Amino acid sequence: MDFFESLLDAWPQLWSGIQITLQLSLGGAALAFVIAVALGLSSISEIGVVRGVSRVLVEFFRGTSLVVQLFWLFFVLPQLGFRLESMAAGIVALGLNYGAYGAEVVRGSLNAVPKAQWEGTTALSMPWVTKMRRIIWPQAWALMLPGLNNLMVMLVKGTALALLIFLHDLTFVVDELRRTEGTYFAFGVGFALYYLISLGFSTVLRMLERRAQRKLGLAPTKAQTAQATAGAVA
Repeated sequence: MDFFESLLDAWPQLWSGIQITLQLSLGGAALAFVIAVALGLSSISEIGVVRGVSRVLVEFFRGTSLVVQLFWLFFVLPQLGFRLESMAAGIVALGLNYGAYGAEVVRGSLNAVPKAQWEGTTALSMPWVTKMRRIIWPQAWALMLPGLNNLMVMLVKGTALALLIFLHDLTFVVDELRRTEGTYFAFGVGFALYYLISLGFSTVLRMLERRAQRKLGLAPTKAQTAQATAGAVA
């Protein structure tokens, strides 16, 4: 009973930290997705310079530490005349870092679309935007969602670094509670809350994955599942 009473007492603090973590997660994920798509598409461009620039950016942001990137954005840029608030610096760092990883997921998924599909769009003289929107992207989208789901979970956990730039996120609040409520309570609650946040995002992305697969005829519909279940029972 003492545990639940302590949880109720600490909930205002925890909710404040959860809000910061959710803002970082959603903002970082949105920026990461835009960067991933832009760099992923650039990496398969027929223009060599575009491919080269994309590769350099991906390798740079994927090959350097998220902590170092965060410190550069928050502590170093102000010395060069550019100042970002803590939340903005956190979102940009998460977006750049996980966007670089996501670009490889996008590139791999686009390349995994059967070659015959690409050749078919060329034979039909489809404009680039049309062939991507109607033929290539829907197939690649279904393929990339599992990888993006994994990156989303990693991004949520990466938000814990926000306390290094003075954001009172969930990790910061958990550490504060550790001093007043004890290690078991604080880290137990923090463990559960991070799991639930990650599970929520992961569930949404799995739903998108199943929807994308159904559109392509790669997953059974609800009616087909019900028929299969009825047949098995019979």
